[in-house]
Amino acid sequence: MRIFFFFVFIIFSCSKKNESPGELDQKVSRILSQMTLEEKVGQMTQINLTVIAKGPNKWKSKFPLEINPNRAKKALIDYKVGSVLNTINNTALKPELWYETISLIQKYAIDSTRLNIPVIYGIDAVHGTTYTDGATMFPQQITTAASWNPKNAYNMAMVCAYETRASGIPWNFSPVLDLGTDPRFPRQFETFGEDPYIVKEFGNAMVKGYQGLNNNVADKYKVAVCVKHFVGYHPTISGKDRTPAYIPDHVLKEYHIEPFRKAIDLGAKSIMINSGLINGKPVHADYNLITNVLRNELGFEGVILTDWEDINKLHSRDKVAKTIKEAIKIAINAGIDMSMVPYDYEVFCENLIDLVNEGKVLMSRIDDAVKRILKLKYELDLFNIPVTNYQDYGDFGSKKYAKLAYNAASEAITLLKNKDDLLPIKINDNPKILVTGPNGNNMRTLNGAWTYSWQGEKTDQFAGNFNTIFEAFSNTYGKKHVKYVPGVSYVDDGQYFEMQEDDINKAVLEAKNSDYVILCLGENTYTEKPGDLNDLTLHKLQLKLAKEIAKTGKPIVLILNLGRPRLITDIQPLMKSIINIYLPGNFGADALVDIVSGKVNPSGKLPYSYPAFPNSLLTYYHKPSDVQNNSQGAYNYVGEVNNLYDFGYGLSYSEFKYSNIILNKVEYSESDTIEMSVNLKNISEIPGYETIQIYSSDLFASITPDIKRLRRFSKVFLKGGEEKTIKFTLPINELAFVNYNNEYVVEPGKFKISISDLSQEIIVN
Repeated sequence: MRIFFFFVFIIFSCSKKNESPGELDQKVSRILSQMTLEEKVGQMTQINLTVIAKGPNKWKSKFPLEINPNRAKKALIDYKVGSVLNTINNTALKPELWYETISLIQKYAIDSTRLNIPVIYGIDAVHGTTYTDGATMFPQQITTAASWNPKNAYNMAMVCAYETRASGIPWNFSPVLDLGTDPRFPRQFETFGEDPYIVKEFGNAMVKGYQGLNNNVADKYKVAVCVKHFVGYHPTISGKDRTPAYIPDHVLKEYHIEPFRKAIDLGAKSIMINSGLINGKPVHADYNLITNVLRNELGFEGVILTDWEDINKLHSRDKVAKTIKEAIKIAINAGIDMSMVPYDYEVFCENLIDLVNEGKVLMSRIDDAVKRILKLKYELDLFNIPVTNYQDYGDFGSKKYAKLAYNAASEAITLLKNKDDLLPIKINDNPKILVTGPNGNNMRTLNGAWTYSWQGEKTDQFAGNFNTIFEAFSNTYGKKHVKYVPGVSYVDDGQYFEMQEDDINKAVLEAKNSDYVILCLGENTYTEKPGDLNDLTLHKLQLKLAKEIAKTGKPIVLILNLGRPRLITDIQPLMKSIINIYLPGNFGADALVDIVSGKVNPSGKLPYSYPAFPNSLLTYYHKPSDVQNNSQGAYNYVGEVNNLYDFGYGLSYSEFKYSNIILNKVEYSESDTIEMSVNLKNISEIPGYETIQIYSSDLFASITPDIKRLRRFSKVFLKGGEEKTIKFTLPINELAFVNYNNEYVVEPGKFKISISDLSQEIIVN
């Protein structure tokens, strides 16, 4: 095998890069003209790695990983399968094993097939290279958004691209550009939060980090992105994964499609489709959304990929197809290019071949799909270098990458409450500290899902070299001054929501003997359907622990370690300080203790609205009718927004003052640009970062306008006592909304521009 690897490296190292589109098209057309229908259908098929690995069946493999020659021959040679994804048994592998495995897969695909077409390998590497042992784990997307600094998203994607390529994998199913509008949804942590502008800006940064500023994915340090999940995946009625959503066309266009539009403009190479339903129709069956909107209106030219088994679900779950064969016909005709099968590839291939032969799927539709797949393989230079060699990636898991991950966590961690300036807690005072709660000594909960395994349950096996919260506090404040008593713990091998008491009385007794309590509450790891919930309130045992500790009268610093905001309204008044660390990654505990000790000044801001009650789930850009005063007469129409903490909120150890907002004029035409400035002063002696947030409000419109919309933001550093004038520009056409004709319009009238507690009205003629 080693001889083969050397052979691959030598033979395929002479790559011709940066070919013109015309040259690529000629190559694609030339090879397409030689392909049989069976070969074309094979290219449209993606299988899970376990299908071709040694093991008892196609769903489970044995360790150590080995390719099963018979299974590999059948899939890669007989059925000409063109793509493989995932890992075996939901477990991270070392880079060298990835290299050996993918090299062998490519050998089957290239050496033993008529046209020598390489496989394209894909993976879900969402906050680091998920399934590679030793990779750098950054904060999750929701945490990164809390930094309000897109540079952190770029760095995460750049490092992830490098380390994914170090694993021999050129295709990444990331970033997530869904709007995280519903805290009930189990994948909110995979998003950049509820605001379309933030999602767009951070998504842009990740696309650039993954694919490079010149969009040359043949670069061995870059990967092709697969942005997901087009479109409207998160705002389901039930709040549960893969359940129906009802989204009017104008809402879909203005809020949900816009982040994808920008990613497409930047050259995103592939897009994954929403697994759910919109307005009663599965998106995988929706010709209008996939072809009319995504292809024609947005101009997307890359590969359109299904999510896991989603064509089959048109039959088995959604009941829009009487048979699997009919489901395949509907999805491919809707515009799907590649099916993540991921197991029963024979069924997919044979049925699709039959459909073409029967004239129910046109050969032109097949050719269109295969052209895009082949083009992506050429763009990745897989015909020349089918697998990159881990030995060429000396910075894999390096200290410089660790520093970037730490910085991202430290910028994101959000101080929500600091009564009586409890924080920072000075190290030199030698305080006695109790760390308690189920998240206090747990690497799994710091990272969340998609960390070494799908649900993140194997994280502790791989992350032993990093610090839990307890370990980080012990290292900083001294082992003899810091104790850990869980009080409450998660059930081993249980579902994410299962908990058990773990001697709450002992935790209370230890609290009485401590100067400070670091109470670490939150969630165990989950994603997708396993992460569905029925109650947004934090688990009753965690609330019990908090209340019992509070009875001691000792000052409590509540650490929220969670992927979505869980309700803490009952215990919030009992906490002296509250810090939301979200899912900060392997270096999150180190960043947290540096904030608590004052080494780092917190600067994170919430990327979502933190609700106070189960039925108060509104985004910050809600409608005016959501907030009403009592009406005169027989009826009282009362509406209110009950947030515990608002979108964009976050405290600092510094104190900032805004003044002197200036706009270049009062009246504008639609073609004009607002030029504005505001003064920001750090009126404390502590240097720190402040995020300036600029909002607009359309005061009157033909569709009830949002209360406000975020239009610009900038994170600014100021020394103690320093004042800066910060300038922004905002084209008037960015104040547009989508009307019922599905058109972007700026209607004449009054608008308000707001920065902090300052505002000015303008007129658009």
